[in-house]
Amino acid sequence: MSAVDIAPLLRIEGIEAAYQDAIVALHGVSLAVRPGEFHALLGANGAGKSSTLKAVSNLLPAERGRVVAGRIVFDGHDVARTSPAQLVRLGLVQVLEGRHCFRSLTLEENLLTGGLGRSARRSEAADDLARVYEIFPRLKEKRRTLAGLSSGGEQQMAAIGRALMSRPRLLVLDEPSMGLAPLVVHQIFEQLALLNRDQGLTILVAEQNSTVALRYVDRATVLDAGSAVLGGEARELRQRADIQALYFGERVAGLEVRREAA
Repeated sequence: MSAVDIAPLLRIEGIEAAYQDAIVALHGVSLAVRPGEFHALLGANGAGKSSTLKAVSNLLPAERGRVVAGRIVFDGHDVARTSPAQLVRLGLVQVLEGRHCFRSLTLEENLLTGGLGRSARRSEAADDLARVYEIFPRLKEKRRTLAGLSSGGEQQMAAIGRALMSRPRLLVLDEPSMGLAPLVVHQIFEQLALLNRDQGLTILVAEQNSTVALRYVDRATVLDAGSAVLGGEARELRQRADIQALYFGERVAGLEVRREAA
């Protein structure tokens, strides 16, 4: 069976989303993420990336938003009928934009909170913690440091590590590069790629930095003004000049940006 024939772990089918039943954020977005895939959701600021990820995790209602058409299915479960807490227990775990660490807790205490949602036993939490420290050795070095006193890169590593403590089957990340130095961004994407390759972790990442994301992911979907306009293999998208047109509004000679199914 080819990769194309494998049933998606996550399927987004023509969703439309609105805030306060007035502000339309998404227009018929569709995409599929197969098991073991590293998939990027690309687009400029305001393209609809965060709204898509919040819809995937059923977090839109917390911001007075909702999916008004289409549906999202995670491993056979209708996301709209599944609470965010239930989705975490099923293995869909999101790292929100902005890291959201508990600033008054140490980095290690932040990590340990990740095992609470699945009621991990102490031995399981210890094993998971050791695994996170292997992935991010810097966190082990700084484990006693208050999160509020750590660097942005360390906080992002802690946020990802906390999600890994939940033993996700699908890890969803919103703008992990935001506000970080280029070297740190590459380090984080390298670790995500290793998790995907060596442990088979399925990853969906929303990212504005297309240059970095397309170096590491398998496939990508590009959003523009709340619509999916491009999609395909990362190695092919890296060669497309209209990526620059979508991101920076540049006119590319002899090229028209086409709207395509993701």
